[in-house]
Amino acid sequence: MTAENSYSFVSTWNLTGTIDEVEAIFDEPARMPVWWPSVYLDVTQLEPGDERGVGRVISIYSTGWLPYTLKWKFKVTERTGTRSRFEAWGDFAGWGGYELSQHGNHVQVVWNWHVQADKPLLASLSWLLKPIFAANHEWAMRQGHKAIGLELARRRALSPAELALIPSPQPRSKPLLLGGVVVAAATGTFLWLRRR
Repeated sequence: MTAENSYSFVSTWNLTGTIDEVEAIFDEPARMPVWWPSVYLDVTQLEPGDERGVGRVISIYSTGWLPYTLKWKFKVTERTGTRSRFEAWGDFAGWGGYELSQHGNHVQVVWNWHVQADKPLLASLSWLLKPIFAANHEWAMRQGHKAIGLELARRRALSPAELALIPSPQPRSKPLLLGGVVVAAATGTFLWLRRR
């Protein structure tokens, strides 16, 4: 990976629950647009993999607060009860994964992503906008942290009345999209002025 368009991210989620509860959610990637709609627009399983999910291939269409989308796939290369690793390709390529650890009644999820941006927009502008693209990823992971906490609560609800008290997951809001457009326009203007 070249330094200009390569990214390494570590994100940590602390959740009330058990490893089994979190793994049950992660074991259903096609439901990500339901519980994490601010980021995952479409998720399709292409290959099931073995009984643990190793070899599973997933196709993803995702977004962030910036006005672009990503089309990518991942293949599960390792999966235990507490750890999963993926090989990713498409608009970015590399690897990612998570590790789960139980701490009393809380689960810590540590995500690692090491990828190269191959989408032309990201690859060509990473030298200039890398901090903004990284902030977009961090925003997406914060959304996921909130979203999975709500999904865990929904799955634990004991009655329809209790379920009704839990907020529904929210898609990406238009003000964020408009903010992304402003950032993109400012960047374009900067590049245009720089060439003059």
